[in-house]
Amino acid sequence: MDKCIIDIRQPDYITIGTDKNERETIINNDLVQFDDVRVEFAKTGEHCAIFLTADITPVRWIKLRWNNMTWDKKARFLGDAWERGYSDLQWQGMSARRFMPWYFAATHENNTICYGVKVRPSAMCFWQVDSMGMTLFMDVRCGGNGVKLGGRKLEVAEVLGTKFLNCTSFEALSDFCGDMCTDPILPTYPVYGSNNWYYAYGDSSEEEILSDTDYIVKLTEGIKNRPYMVIDDCWQEHHRLNEYNGGPWTKGNEKFPDMKALAEKLVAKGVRPGIWVRFLQNEAEDIPSEWRLSTNGCLDPSNPQALEYIKRDVKRICDWGYTLIKHDFSTFDLFGRWGFEMNPLVTKDGWHFYDESMTSAEVVKLLYKAILEASKETNTIILGCNAIGHLGAGLMHMNRTGDDTSGLNWERTRSMGINTLAFRLPQHGKFYEVDADCVGIDYGVSWKFNKQWADLLAQSGTSLFVSARPGLLSEAENEELHKIMVIASEQKHHVVPTDWEDTDCPEEWEDKLNNIKRKYNWYEECGVRFKTQAVRYTPYLSIIG
Repeated sequence: MDKCIIDIRQPDYITIGTDKNERETIINNDLVQFDDVRVEFAKTGEHCAIFLTADITPVRWIKLRWNNMTWDKKARFLGDAWERGYSDLQWQGMSARRFMPWYFAATHENNTICYGVKVRPSAMCFWQVDSMGMTLFMDVRCGGNGVKLGGRKLEVAEVLGTKFLNCTSFEALSDFCGDMCTDPILPTYPVYGSNNWYYAYGDSSEEEILSDTDYIVKLTEGIKNRPYMVIDDCWQEHHRLNEYNGGPWTKGNEKFPDMKALAEKLVAKGVRPGIWVRFLQNEAEDIPSEWRLSTNGCLDPSNPQALEYIKRDVKRICDWGYTLIKHDFSTFDLFGRWGFEMNPLVTKDGWHFYDESMTSAEVVKLLYKAILEASKETNTIILGCNAIGHLGAGLMHMNRTGDDTSGLNWERTRSMGINTLAFRLPQHGKFYEVDADCVGIDYGVSWKFNKQWADLLAQSGTSLFVSARPGLLSEAENEELHKIMVIASEQKHHVVPTDWEDTDCPEEWEDKLNNIKRKYNWYEECGVRFKTQAVRYTPYLSIIG
């Protein structure tokens, strides 16, 4: 691999949007000013940092344009996603209508150019590319209104770019992810195990969790690194089936009478306890209204008292003995949209967080940092789901990178799971550990396909969680799954997709270091199955069943 850091020059054009108007101009020096709004550019080596200051004017966004940039007409482009992927990640030809959150790569004939912003910026950033140049749009709103900085100097983002020669596009993007995040936090041991969501779908109990634990213990017999048993949505006090509701998170319900005692039982059986939580949705009646968002009543992390309340919930769960916390729904609860609905702005206009001086990106980082800090004493692993990966890198150990797979329909697992594993895999070990979701082993999916999916997860070196209905697999199939779990418990293999530029569901994978090649068949003989009804537990309403 030949690597050349691109010296990011000053943009050619700037457009600034405020709550009052929109102003644009050619950039002639390091400072652009409209009234009390000032945008500065500062070089940090080859990178370019962007700073924003405003005294009284609420600022909504900044758009930067670099002209006179040429791209090979045959180049293909790949961007990231706002939160999880929804089977929509793939290499494509140039399109001025395509919005690419956080970073993008352009590749042609083993040469790849990458541009992006460093992780944890203070704006929601996306890129757009056309035949004349490239544009970086930075949304600095506080919720849906302009941020009120009050004279504060905000570092909005730091832009970087790299040109890679004589290497694959995967190698290039993986290396570039390492440049965007220089301080990831990662689990100190391979994370794998069980989560019964994809056969129970929230209809569960302590008794069933313990039965599932017995099953995963048997599947992992003889493995020194013990698996996790993750309790998903089902245990909370106000749980209602099919509503995916939130707290209070102070105790379990009648099916889960003692959460601390349950964690102890799981440890005694030989697994690590994990748990699912939706921190921002809380039905406790004693929570003051000013702690809640005006849009949906969820907790507002920008309110210091609400944030302390969330931290107490985190600490309580850690004290119960759960060493993995999967926090879910935070992006939807904060912004009211799923990732595929953010086209391209993450939220609607006309509302704001409690602290109007903070950008939305700063509020998200504040939440992630609070969850991490509250869990540090117990060394609990933080797994984000429906989380914004670029803002969570360095603040969470793991990230669920795609929308839900399924134990009911293989097409959903194929389109969601394999797609997000392949196209988010360059982030693995660079931003966090990648979790591409579970292997749902239920009556709706053939073991022929689930075996391949489980094998790919294990061979990729990412986390493997199985949702296996006890008693469904034969003795021979259980032995096959056991061998896969052994590989998953070590995470020594790291296959990567070699045909990912040609398809959105890669079939050819290779680990050159360990001389491993895999070719998978992801399609049923009858072809892709289409349904018109919505899928159980999914925000993604499509024709795919």
